[in-house]
Amino acid sequence: MTSLLSQLPTLVLHTKKRVGRGIGSGKGSKSGRGTTRHQKARSTIPLSFEGGQNRLVKRFPLLRGKGRNRAIKSNKYVIYSSQLNSFDDGAIVTIESLQKIGLIEPGVKKPIVKLIQKGEITKKLTVALLVSQSVKKMIEKAGGTVSV
Repeated sequence: MTSLLSQLPTLVLHTKKRVGRGIGSGKGSKSGRGTTRHQKARSTIPLSFEGGQNRLVKRFPLLRGKGRNRAIKSNKYVIYSSQLNSFDDGAIVTIESLQKIGLIEPGVKKPIVKLIQKGEITKKLTVALLVSQSVKKMIEKAGGTVSV
């Protein structure tokens, strides 16, 4: 059986309208953007554009740039009384000695250290740091001294 052209199924294809290709195309001139010839009729505008007003990002200059206003690393440390047992008898506890043991990170500028009670002190130590009242009593009870 031969097929006839009239018997073929009809295919419906819609082509994309190409706007902005001349007045003769029917979609020229303003290209379906209304009668305005202003900024919104143009191609893309930045999302941050506020009509000539200074952008929000530019109003807060500290927020711009990668890592500009990173938080300053804290230099305050809390050392517990039980951690002082890692020192030898008669040792002097200072910031440098705490850095040698590894209780304070090396290279921190002017660390502020305070000793707080948590556990017991069994060693006779000389402490040259800020201490709480209870830790001071504990050090003196063990035979050590506090010199701040």
